[in-house]
Order: sequence, then structure tokens, then C-alpha cells
Amino acid sequence: MSGFTDAALEKKLAELNCSQQSIQTLSLWLIHHRKHHKTIVQVWYRELLKAKPSRKLTMMYLANDVIQNSKKKGPEFSREFLSVLCKAFHNVTDVPDEKTQIGVKKILKVWEDRNVYNNNDIEEFRKATQHHTEQIWTTEIEPPVKKIKPIPEEKDQVHSLPPGDPPDVSVLTEPEELIKALQDLENAASSDAVVREKIANLPPEVSDVSLLEKLDDKEAADKLSKQVDEACSLLDDYNSRLQQELEDRKQVAKMLNDYTYAQRNALALAEQKLEEYREKLQKVTRVQNELKSHLQNLPDLTLLPNVTGGLAPLPSAGDLFSHH
Repeated sequence: MSGFTDAALEKKLAELNCSQQSIQTLSLWLIHHRKHHKTIVQVWYRELLKAKPSRKLTMMYLANDVIQNSKKKGPEFSREFLSVLCKAFHNVTDVPDEKTQIGVKKILKVWEDRNVYNNNDIEEFRKATQHHTEQIWTTEIEPPVKKIKPIPEEKDQVHSLPPGDPPDVSVLTEPEELIKALQDLENAASSDAVVREKIANLPPEVSDVSLLEKLDDKEAADKLSKQVDEACSLLDDYNSRLQQELEDRKQVAKMLNDYTYAQRNALALAEQKLEEYREKLQKVTRVQNELKSHLQNLPDLTLLPNVTGGLAPLPSAGDLFSHH
């Protein structure tokens, strides 16, 4: 994982886009460098102020992801972001934009539900966003009530919730389970060519009411009734299988998302370990070089002159205490 500098952070923020992968990747990088949390928040806020209105919500999604996912490692980011969030919410909602207002409301609702910040803080954040309402009302001729649109339900959308909701790591999918789930989809209903051919070959009478006028006798009517019953049974069974396939594919999609998230986290941890051991290697290498240099500067004792030559040997302990 690359080292942290102000310039590196500014570059990454400039390259940030609204996709969940882009937001979570940068979030992991910031959390990895959490010892620089003060600088990170300062640079983030500075770039937020300079960002185009269309990018400000993405910057808030990034802050949300960092604040939520860093809580397990420590409160540094949540405390540091708190010092600028009121001003940030005020700036983000300064330009009236329905999409931005909806996104900001979602972030605050998630924080409130999960106790990311206390109620007083949440209330202050909401107050910081309310200035845009007065600005809209003063520019409208008609009463504002008629212009306010209800917040739409966003079902099955990629960003139905702001990024910052990691999978439950305690139930993450094993690779073998994911492979088996993908293999099972190869035999899904949509791949059943035999049944699809049977449905394609059903007589037109079973699905066209206007052809009932051609029935001439009871025997033909009974025959068609039997064909209709068989067609209903075939289609009902196939529709059930297709519905099950739809649920299975949703589950596999979730498994893939969870597995990708887990691998991204594992990659971040591996890169962190690699960086730590590279630093240790550099320290050991420096010690090794210093030791070599020190050894080279030590005198070679074998080259010293024989200073003991011709001198009488020192007396032993026995000689010192012997009585003459």
C-alpha cells in the first residue's frame, strides 16, 4: 500500500468516483493511514470546499465509509470529522439539488439509527442542512408545499444506502461455497433448453382466446382443455423455477460482493504487513551497514607491536600472598 503524503491524498480524492468500489478502496487506504487522521480530515475538507457540486455527495459518502468502518480500530476519525461536519453539511447542501438532499438525509438517518454520533450532534448536522430550504422558497412564486417532492423509495438500486455498510465478517462465504453456488447456476431454469423448447412448441390455441371460436364439438373442447391444463402446469412449474433462480442469483451476487469485500480487506492487511516488514528490513539493513563500517574502522590487533616482549611476567595470586 502506497505511503501517505498530502499530494497522494489529493490525487486519490481527485480520482474518486461515486462507485462503491472506488469509495471503499480509498476508505481502506485512509483507515490504513489513520495515524495521519488530522491531516486526512483537513485535506478532505479543503477538497470538499473546492469540489464541484456534483462531486460533493461522493465526498460525503467517503467520509461516511471512513467514519463507520474505522470505529473498530479507534475513534480518531469520528472525533476528527466531528470538528468539520457541520460546516461540511452546510457546504454540500448550499446548492439546492434533490439528489444531494436525499443522499445527505440517508447518511444522517443511518448515523442516527446506528448511534454513529449522539442525538445532539445529529440535530446540529440537520440544522446545518436547512439553510437550502429557505433559499428554494424565496425563489418560488407558488407556495413551497406544492414544489416539495416526496422522497422516492429506491428499491434494488446500487446506492439505496450510502457506502459504509460492510458485510458481516463472521458469516463471510468460503471459496468452496461460492464456487458451488456458481456451478449450480449452470443448471438453472433459464438454461433448461428442453423445457423452453416445450413451451415454444405449445399449440397456439392454449394462449389465444380468439381461436376458441373454431371449436366444433365437445371432444375438441375436452382435448384443448387437457392441453391448457398441461400448459398451465408446465408454465407454473417453470415460472417457479425461474423465481427460485432469481433468488439464487441475488444470493450469489451478495456472496460475490461479500467475498470481494473480504478479499479487499485481506489485501489491505497484507499490504500493511508488507510495508511494516519492509520498514523492519530497512532498519536491519541500516544496522548491518553500520556494523560493517564499525568493524572496518576497528584496529587489527595482529598488526600491533609486541609490547610485552622482554618484560617479566606478572606475579600470580599465589606469589602475592606467599611468605618469604
